[in-house]
Amino acid sequence: MSLITTEVHGRVGLITLNDPDKRNAITLAMNDEIGSALDAWEADEGIGAVVLTGAGRGFCAGADLDDLMTGSNAEEMKAIYDGFLRIAHTPLPTIAAVNGAAVGAGMNMVLACDLVLAGREYAKFDSRFLQIGIHPGGGHTWRLRQIAGRSTTMAMVMFNQILRAERAKEVGLAWEVIDDADLVDTAVEMAAVAAGQDRELNARTKATILTLDTITESNQAVDYEIHPQLWSMGQPPFMELVTRLQKDISSKG
Repeated sequence: MSLITTEVHGRVGLITLNDPDKRNAITLAMNDEIGSALDAWEADEGIGAVVLTGAGRGFCAGADLDDLMTGSNAEEMKAIYDGFLRIAHTPLPTIAAVNGAAVGAGMNMVLACDLVLAGREYAKFDSRFLQIGIHPGGGHTWRLRQIAGRSTTMAMVMFNQILRAERAKEVGLAWEVIDDADLVDTAVEMAAVAAGQDRELNARTKATILTLDTITESNQAVDYEIHPQLWSMGQPPFMELVTRLQKDISSKG
């Protein structure tokens, strides 16, 4: 059985973690399948965005313990995070449609995505690393703090505060709460908006947004955006828009 399933909806690729009997726990084999899917879609000009969800009632229950315990050094430990890092580093816009519990390393799958939609009844966000006696890994604390702030990170990691959908939205971990029956369809519809834009422009803009944490003042932010903005003004989408507007102005004159 494949550990993920893939579908294409227009220009949107949908990845479903597909090991529901194990609540879609992350394995090395699953990571390989995620990487292969993204390799194919990144090479396909027909795909412009990706949605990630889980099969059954769970989103992702964290790392499979058998695979996790094979990590005896830093390189082997990093391998368990290859799947979510592959998602985090794709130039394609990504949405997590969180349909159930995202636990431990499973939360890393959520944190890897550009936008998070939470199923109203079943979504649950649970750091849980310390509660099973293990230090967080995969950049978990850094990503969570970047997204939801210091207090939320302390509450979830140190004090075992588990967030349901509405609370996750309140702290900025989720963008919106969606009825469970509509969750994936809504995610695909939102992803289609990004997928309808120019792929290279999306990739450059996403890279800019993800780099903003290293920028500390206004002039630096302006300087950082100047070069990709100049590039975009010479590309067909903008040039074609300018030509249409100029023709409209001329026809009205």
